[in-house]
Amino acid sequence: MAPRRHAAPSLNAVRERIDRLDRELLRLLNHRAALALVIGRIKKRRKWPVYDARREAFVLGRVVQANAGPLSAHAVRHIFQAILSECRRRERTRRTS
Repeated sequence: MAPRRHAAPSLNAVRERIDRLDRELLRLLNHRAALALVIGRIKKRRKWPVYDARREAFVLGRVVQANAGPLSAHAVRHIFQAILSECRRRERTRRTS
């Protein structure tokens, strides 16, 4: 008896899965940004700076270490640097409003 071959998923099926993941990523990113704004309010009350180099290095190190691929460590670092940068930008604009 020959081994069973699984049918390859269709392009549309894979794209639908990606679309669902994109929506979930967006939801999670917005949730993360909302929490960063809470932290921003705490920092503002305590008169702490928006940017904390040690915390950012810790976050980047943690996500790079947790990465199992297929994204490279460089790619993960780049993506998370953009997320952190945008959260800081939002925090700064929130402080002035």
